[in-house]
Amino acid sequence: MSNAVIKRPSTLQGARLPKWSPYAIAAGSAAVAIGVGLAAGLDSRIQWGLIAAILFVGGSYVIAARVEGTRQAKDRLATSLVWVAFLLAVIPLVSLVWVTVARGVKVLDVYFLTHSMGVVADTEPGGGIYAAILGSLEQVGLATLIGAPIGVLTAIYLVEYGRGNLSRAITFFVDVMTGIPSIVAGLFILSLMLMLDLEPFGFAGSLALAILMMPVVVRSTEEMLKLVPNELREASLALGIPKWRTILKVVLPTSIGGITTGIMLAIARIAGETAPVLLLVWGNPFINSNPFEGAQASLPLYIYQQYANSAGSGAAYDRAWAASLTLIAFVMILNLGARGIARWKAPKTGR
Repeated sequence: MSNAVIKRPSTLQGARLPKWSPYAIAAGSAAVAIGVGLAAGLDSRIQWGLIAAILFVGGSYVIAARVEGTRQAKDRLATSLVWVAFLLAVIPLVSLVWVTVARGVKVLDVYFLTHSMGVVADTEPGGGIYAAILGSLEQVGLATLIGAPIGVLTAIYLVEYGRGNLSRAITFFVDVMTGIPSIVAGLFILSLMLMLDLEPFGFAGSLALAILMMPVVVRSTEEMLKLVPNELREASLALGIPKWRTILKVVLPTSIGGITTGIMLAIARIAGETAPVLLLVWGNPFINSNPFEGAQASLPLYIYQQYANSAGSGAAYDRAWAASLTLIAFVMILNLGARGIARWKAPKTGR
């Protein structure tokens, strides 16, 4: 007599849609949206995409409700909404990068990166962005040297020491500064320059950029410090270690990855600012490596000036797109560097 046990199918499991059903629904929604767009005479591909997204969400819910039941249909509805939201966020970003790369590579070469405009007119071909790159690096670097330490120290005070009215006042002003328009920071430094009778120079732009950078650094660092478990602080203090040393040797190393990422995000935030640079630096087609004397160039201002003067000139238009691609690459390198530093400085975990 055989000892084999016959397994009967479970009656508790209801009908399920196959794993490929979302792809089939998406393909069908796209086909129907194209048909509707062509029949209705809709020229915009964005309209076609919105129709497809609506059909995909509605179709996923209706088909799941018929096959799997209302409860599972609600789950699929939430999942489809998440996917649609993801695509709505990613498609414009991919489109922006694609257009920038396609138009920026026309004149982006070694000559373009190592030469400045000099006496080259905006309507003439040639020239480059060396002076703009040098000016941006100096201005953003000086702003980081000013804004990052002040922001980190302010966050340490708010998390570790801040109590009472002073802490609440600092928090309030940081919240206000987070939403301050860049032109306001530029006007503030400009008023000081007018009072002191100063000419435009690169460091003035750095001061305005530092004002914009500090609240971002404070907020990101504050959140990272709050994530450090209090048990680590208590264990250090229980060993008789002073609080300042606990912060320096325990709290900061534990959160250094997040702090570094926040600083890099703040740098990326100020790297593309144009209004303060336009007011305080003015731009310069020639190379000026001294940020404390004379007008300087910068990448955002260079892009603005070339695009503003591109009417009837394809050369200026191409230079503006190439400079935009360079600025995007600069921000991307910063983010990759932040990830590398965060991984390098992250606390080692043992098993």
